Amino acid sequence: MRFEELKIEVEAGTIDTVLVAITDMQGRQQGKRFHAPFYLNEVASKGTEACGYLLATDVDMNTVGGYTASSWSTGYGDIVLTPDPATMRRVPWQPGTVMILANVTWPDGTEVTVSPRQILQRQLELLREDGYVAYAGTELEFVVFNDTYEDAWRNGYRDMTPANLYNVDYSLLGTGRVEPLLRRIRNEMAGAELVPESAKGECNLGQHEIAFRYAEAMKTADGHCVYKT
Repeated sequence: MRFEELKIEVEAGTIDTVLVAITDMQGRQQGKRFHAPFYLNEVASKGTEACGYLLATDVDMNTVGGYTASSWSTGYGDIVLTPDPATMRRVPWQPGTVMILANVTWPDGTEVTVSPRQILQRQLELLREDGYVAYAGTELEFVVFNDTYEDAWRNGYRDMTPANLYNVDYSLLGTGRVEPLLRRIRNEMAGAELVPESAKGECNLGQHEIAFRYAEAMKTADGHCVYKT
């Protein structure tokens, strides 16, 4: 999606929310939701701030020691999220919403080199200096359960009920049980500018996979993180 398209749709009222996101150490998207007019007037050109602890937490968002970039000793200061307009895309599963991935800098403009996106960016630059372009593809596997998120949490993610009770590897009959979910994933990922190739069952109970077409490594990594959102 292009910036001019965003402006037109914001003025028309079809888009009202802009997500600005960075990738944390666990590969999750963290950031803010902006009212779209404010994003256009302020954030698109200036970026936005966030607490540096986003790059120094564990999977439960607890602060942990050992990070030099962000810690209690440094006061957990701010980082700057600078939107990358090339990553703008619709978020079909959230009405009226687009997402833009951001690069991370310190307030003085220098790169936060431990940011996962910056780490990959640097490696790709080194490859380009040697005349190479990296491509990557992802095949994302997951297990579908019949439990609600709340029940799974309360039970410590134990004794959950898989959506398939037998091996459905390549089974069109077995995967038909969860096809409404798989179809939604394929279509909504396509709407978010990923290129889904296929979905199939796997051998473990409730296990399935979605395969995406390969692309240049940064585009694939960005798409992978959008999928996980």
